[in-house]
Amino acid sequence: MIATIVNCAAVLLGSFIGILFGKQVKEPQKEILFVSAGLVSLIIGIKMSLESNHVLFIMISLVLGGLAGHALGIENGILRFGTFLQSRFRTGKDSKNFAFGFLNASVLFCVGAMAIVGSFNAGARGDYEVLFTKSVMDGFMAIALTAAMGIGVAFSALSIFVYQGALTLLGAVAVNYLSSAAMTELTGCGGALVIMIGLNLLGIKQIKTANFLPALVVVLLLSLGEPLFL
Repeated sequence: MIATIVNCAAVLLGSFIGILFGKQVKEPQKEILFVSAGLVSLIIGIKMSLESNHVLFIMISLVLGGLAGHALGIENGILRFGTFLQSRFRTGKDSKNFAFGFLNASVLFCVGAMAIVGSFNAGARGDYEVLFTKSVMDGFMAIALTAAMGIGVAFSALSIFVYQGALTLLGAVAVNYLSSAAMTELTGCGGALVIMIGLNLLGIKQIKTANFLPALVVVLLLSLGEPLFL
């Protein structure tokens, strides 16, 4: 769990720095931060998605996962939680984008392959290198996101702690059942979700990204049955 705690601390530190600088950043500068964060998200997402060997898996997963997420109301649930936190920690001007910042930062920091692989490595082998590297990346991203979207980004540390903490505890068991092929497809589908975040940040298309999180489960199931598609 030490690596997950470090990751949370990095996001909190980055958010704190972002809050300090955010007060001095005007709208044109904030737009630059949004564009920069959006482009980086697109680059990371495209790189991840290209690792997939079965684009059809990603398509099926996004369709079925998106429909399931919509039916479950995942995005609305996360936004309600963000609104709850906002009501407890109002910060004037920043409160306007609290839920938006919390949601986008939570998805961005949690759906990537580094979070999954890093947590498994930490739980199964005590190898923290991946999560420590991710912590540095997340810290810098938190600076830009917080300056652009407010303090809601800082509370994504809660999502990181719960998500990566759970994966770390399950890592010792799960690593014995997931093949390299399954991890590859999981990475590719996660990349598609990161691309959605990039599109949101760039203002190209507002997508309810959280509703597509079940796609990660669907692509994993498809990967386990990969021999049937060969």
